[in-house]
Amino acid sequence: MAHGQTMKALGAFYRRTLLDDVVPFWLQHGLDRQHGGFLTCLDRDGSLLDSDKSVWFQGRAGWLFSSLFNSVARRPEWLEAAHSCTSFSRAHCHSPSGKMWFTVTREGAPLRMRRYVFSEAFGAISYAAFSKASGDPSFHDAALAAWDTYLRFSFEPGVMPPKSEPTRPSVSLAPLMIGIATAHELRDSLGDPHSRGASCTDWISRFIADIERLFVKPDHEALMESVAPDGTILDHLDGRTLNPGHAIECAWFIMREGQHRHDPALISLGAKILDWMWTRGWDREHGGLLYFTDLHNKPVQEYWHDMKFWWPHCEAIIATLLAWKLTGEPKYAEWHRMVHDWSFAHFPDKSHGEWFGYLHRDGSVSQHAKGNLFKGPFHLPRMLAICASLLDEPDLP
Repeated sequence: MAHGQTMKALGAFYRRTLLDDVVPFWLQHGLDRQHGGFLTCLDRDGSLLDSDKSVWFQGRAGWLFSSLFNSVARRPEWLEAAHSCTSFSRAHCHSPSGKMWFTVTREGAPLRMRRYVFSEAFGAISYAAFSKASGDPSFHDAALAAWDTYLRFSFEPGVMPPKSEPTRPSVSLAPLMIGIATAHELRDSLGDPHSRGASCTDWISRFIADIERLFVKPDHEALMESVAPDGTILDHLDGRTLNPGHAIECAWFIMREGQHRHDPALISLGAKILDWMWTRGWDREHGGLLYFTDLHNKPVQEYWHDMKFWWPHCEAIIATLLAWKLTGEPKYAEWHRMVHDWSFAHFPDKSHGEWFGYLHRDGSVSQHAKGNLFKGPFHLPRMLAICASLLDEPDLP
């Protein structure tokens, strides 16, 4: 990674890809102008594969367009899209208990409820960002209500229905790291509000402390995805399974909080996780990040373990650039170059825009849909926006 004009050119590339390719694709094909909300099950050309709606993406898309309006430009079409997503979500995506659905029909009738509460996290950040964009205080209240539901189901004993029998109890990394990201966005939009007796900053501190205490394993140089409630490694197929991209995403969440607090210890913790999981995840034969690996380098149970998914690469592009910005260490510039070059050589669809989501290990396209219930306007545009912003900042090494 070079200095001067090269940095400016790279920042301009990220911004141009965001504003001229990715955002227009989703605005043109995804926004449901008939029923409101967002459609994500799209083929490579934007044609509709399925009209069912992901509740995750009512929140994620609502957050994206509100955030673009708040931080990039006050374009009316972005505010309109954000309002469509957040209004649809409030009208159709909450069950009578307050917990949110996982999928609904195009018109908003409920289809499925899942036990985990990530719909609530994404709903919270979308309502918060839209409250900031629109000035509507009702969305401020909706954001805090969704955040409270997330905290209650994720961390209050006995509220979440158990996933497995009590024979081998476990806890998961995901609620903690999603909690960090959610609290960070609420703090940015709403000014560090309190929920359940703690501010967003307090919650972030708790989450990071739990991650370090339970999931960070220096002896193995790994960040675990699940462990026993006391942090003991569960030496079984599921317990040993690592997700390098997920861990690298967690790493930049922690580094970003370290940047916010000017805390070298948090920056060091996030960089250490990045170091470990890059080493475990980077495919030295074909390039790109493997989806799953095993703690002891044994065979992994999931058959898609060696596929290359779009989102881990987006997270690694952010993490390596942020680590280089915060530490100045040349290896992070080189890792950023490696993951940037591999990703932009394999994922973009040069015919119809945006990115393919799922590649084989060698980088060839597995299937050419642009979206489904899990892929839509979030990881890729978030990466492009964050990297453009990082490269615009003057205090680069």
